[in-house]
Amino acid sequence: MAGPLADDFGREVTGVRISLTDRCNFDCVYCHNEGLGDTRGPMEPSDDEMTADDVVRFLEVVEGYGVDSVKFTGGEPMLRQDLEEIIERTPDSMEVSMTTNGTFLPGRAEDLKAAGLDRVNVSQDALDPDDFAEVTKSGAYEKVLEGVKAAVDAGLDPVKLNMVVFTHTAGYVEEMVEHVADNEGLQLQLIQYMPELTGKPEWNVDIGRVHDWLAEKADRVEHREMHDRKRYFVGEEGEGGGMVEIVDPVENEEFCANCGRVRVTHEGYLKGCLNRNDDLRSMGEMTRDEIAETFEAVVANRVPYYGEYLVEGDDGEYEMNEEYLGTPTIAD
Repeated sequence: MAGPLADDFGREVTGVRISLTDRCNFDCVYCHNEGLGDTRGPMEPSDDEMTADDVVRFLEVVEGYGVDSVKFTGGEPMLRQDLEEIIERTPDSMEVSMTTNGTFLPGRAEDLKAAGLDRVNVSQDALDPDDFAEVTKSGAYEKVLEGVKAAVDAGLDPVKLNMVVFTHTAGYVEEMVEHVADNEGLQLQLIQYMPELTGKPEWNVDIGRVHDWLAEKADRVEHREMHDRKRYFVGEEGEGGGMVEIVDPVENEEFCANCGRVRVTHEGYLKGCLNRNDDLRSMGEMTRDEIAETFEAVVANRVPYYGEYLVEGDDGEYEMNEEYLGTPTIAD
């Protein structure tokens, strides 16, 4: 097995993030809204989605390049009826994780764990049913709580709660931190709101203030190299989860400088960055050799920027995009 491929900026690609579907049974206000509240439930892949064979073939190829982790996402990946099959057929050398809204974890969490799922992120933006419904446009709050419990009981570790921080949810951060500190097996991942997904920059909040508040509240702070993330540990060590991590890619050069992942869309397009759509390469009905060539090309084509906050200047160097950085935030 070859070592990991590195791009021109020295970043080794050791992980892949695969969207299995763009369908979702929620319609979260901060999202791209592709799912539009699809309530049909788990089903076979649609014509425009990769089959289980497509996914596994790609993973087997990139395993040969030293890729050792895969995260399955959507849309809502649990709307794929063949999810357990895909996970079971994933190469044993890879750590397998998933991001889900949790509504289908009751009744499936144990099977997913048995198939090879190691850990899970569950989207939970509030601890109150009405607040939750306002953000997700869903009445599935209790089902999500059941899903989180099912994941913990199944032995998935860790179970991370994903919370997007913006004007609708900023007031809930403190109680979410206390919630994970009081419940063993849970961790919290606070995700910076990205205005370009919704076209509503007025929903933005200063994520730096959340960092400052956590730094004062935490008993211990660790620095994680991947994406330049900080981890805040709240509460007595060994009592409950208590770990809070902030994912803040906007205006954060270090976030991209330490990124070792490439992405695959549900249609089977490979791309070097979640937020780029100008480097899409279709894997279609490719042979393994062709997939390998495509993977190499995508890694070689990676650039050191997130979205539009770094742009290439006339001299070929990357510089800050003042227009993008001018995105307004709400008043204090």
